[in-house]
Amino acid sequence: MSGQWRVSVDRDRCIGSGLCAGTAPEHFQLVDKKSTPLHELVEPDEAVSDAADCCPVEAILVTDPITGTTIAPA
Repeated sequence: MSGQWRVSVDRDRCIGSGLCAGTAPEHFQLVDKKSTPLHELVEPDEAVSDAADCCPVEAILVTDPITGTTIAPA
């Protein structure tokens, strides 16, 4: 593991439910009714993986930036 995670949101898939911002407000916000990560690279945080796991349309992807391995959604 690189020690950091890459967080991305497929804004075409996002429906703006806000679950991510509610689950991990320090990592996500809604911009124009779509989820937006506050930072592309973050320190590993269970709240980030929980947000990806709870997204109803799986619009959030958390990966290892070195290997590209998917961390979440599970």
